[in-house]
Amino acid sequence: MVINKELLQLRKKIADKRPEFVRQESWRYDRLPPNWRRPKGKDNKMRQQVSGVPPLAKVGYKGPRKSRGLHPSGYNDILVFNIKDLTKIDPKVDAVRIAHTVGNKKRIEIVTEATKLKMKILNPGKIEAMKKLPKKVEKPKKESKATGAKGKNTGKKGLNHNGRKFK
Repeated sequence: MVINKELLQLRKKIADKRPEFVRQESWRYDRLPPNWRRPKGKDNKMRQQVSGVPPLAKVGYKGPRKSRGLHPSGYNDILVFNIKDLTKIDPKVDAVRIAHTVGNKKRIEIVTEATKLKMKILNPGKIEAMKKLPKKVEKPKKESKATGAKGKNTGKKGLNHNGRKFK
């Protein structure tokens, strides 16, 4: 479900008119990547905005103020660190983005609480796969003392862990 469709369409319409800003001379030299760098030279033609050279990035190329910061789904992107942060969110306008510092245990709690409150979650992770796993996982037993170096069983005396003879 996309909300704020008009704002997203307006943002796209303005973005289509916006030129692609390239670093000066990036088309000439392979060693220069095309990502934007402001020209600063004294006699630089691009800085002086001489006709025939690519345009400079300026404040006038900004998108509409109301659509800035919107997620492509149309929701406002709200960063959440714990369950208390969910109380500040309006599910009709805002979407939840769980911070990358949140661990799995708290992430599961946040996702379950957000789904109860019918909120959109932008990055739920692999929560569905973790719920299907059994909660108690048996640890593998320790290997016997007959194993060689690095836990590999050589089976024969006089061979190292790679199966080669000792010198």
